[in-house]
Amino acid sequence: MTTTLPGKILIVDDDMDVLRAARLLLKRHFGQVDFERNPQKIPYLVSNFEYDVILLDMNFTRDLSSGKEGFEWLDRILDLQPTAAVVMFTAYGDVEMAVRAIKAGAADFVLKPWENEKLLATMQAAYNKKNRNQEKIAPTPTSQTSSSIIGSSPGMLQVLDTAQRVAATDANILILGENGTGKDMLARHIHQLSHRTAQPFVSVDLGAISETLFESELFGHVKGAFTDARDDRSGRFEEASGGSIFLDEIGNISLPFQAKLLTVLQNRAVTRVGSNKAIPLDVRLICATNRNVEQMAAQHQFRQDLLYRINTIEIHLPALRERVEDIIPLAEHFLQLYRERYKRSAISLHESLVQQLQQYEWPGNIRELQHAMERAVILSQGKVLMPKDVFLKSPAQDQQLNTGYNLEEMERNIITQAMKKVNGNITEAAKELGLSRAALYRRLEKYNI
Repeated sequence: MTTTLPGKILIVDDDMDVLRAARLLLKRHFGQVDFERNPQKIPYLVSNFEYDVILLDMNFTRDLSSGKEGFEWLDRILDLQPTAAVVMFTAYGDVEMAVRAIKAGAADFVLKPWENEKLLATMQAAYNKKNRNQEKIAPTPTSQTSSSIIGSSPGMLQVLDTAQRVAATDANILILGENGTGKDMLARHIHQLSHRTAQPFVSVDLGAISETLFESELFGHVKGAFTDARDDRSGRFEEASGGSIFLDEIGNISLPFQAKLLTVLQNRAVTRVGSNKAIPLDVRLICATNRNVEQMAAQHQFRQDLLYRINTIEIHLPALRERVEDIIPLAEHFLQLYRERYKRSAISLHESLVQQLQQYEWPGNIRELQHAMERAVILSQGKVLMPKDVFLKSPAQDQQLNTGYNLEEMERNIITQAMKKVNGNITEAAKELGLSRAALYRRLEKYNI
């Protein structure tokens, strides 16, 4: 008797015969199986439909067997949906490519021509693993969901009130705050409160995009626009059509690219690289930075006219040290989250630890608190977390960091340790370090890790 799982599968391959054969096999075992020949539609599909497993071809150009396109689309999928289970599909696979795919975040790897039993078993395993992971991190009634932000301090109540009032409009928003304060979460919160909530939310880390790829990534390109442009490709602005686009670290882009971005915002249209055709835009713009853009504008490092465009509404996210009332609720949230994820026994914070957490300055803000609680949950043996379970830097250590150590060497060692901990999995290492996947890739290349 055939068992049908209530899962949604997406198959992406440019060979119609492959699509039909794979769908014919899988639709007998899964509730819904969709397929798509054009990989350019992946961002729309992933942003608008919740797929349990995506079966992704690695080569969409017939004379190319490197798998490069597949890796690019894998990165794109995981940027849009970090929890996606992606099984890579190729006729040119080998062990080295399989390892690369899994390290890049793929759930598994299947060779063409496939054996039906092997393909089915791989897809079922990916489906089951994803659902087990979702169960482990499913929010409890007291947990923070993707659409809510923990905060009852006066500063955060003011931020949430402003977000509530401006979400219903299409006003451009600039979120200011230190690293680790949760600017990306606030941007998602605003999107979810808006009338665009059913449409895509596209997040772009501008600090992670090289200048050579800036226009192509944001505005798209047409086939033949440059050496590797083998097909037309939509940019991030087009992917966000009807929804919201979040430009993080906007203070990091150069003046020439500030001018190009300003043109797009003024015209409400993008022109793909290599094309003369303007494509109208309907997006809600949310930007963020940890830099003082007002001062940068005064020093002619940031265009004043662009600043006027992006900061119709300005929201300042307070640092964690400025919202002491929120420290313990956040710590307890992370405690329960990681207790369930890692199946540990810790269930509460000792009174002495509560006092220590409230007195600490939290230079890394919420991100530092989250990582501190995760480490404590993993390493603790008892049911009550004690001060000795939570590693916090002392002022003396901060002074040493400022004067006595090579920061690049420290960063290299930390990244190396994180990669070892997760067995080389890029996605998991990025989460451990609080970096985007693109930012981690840059550092791996920089330090030759």
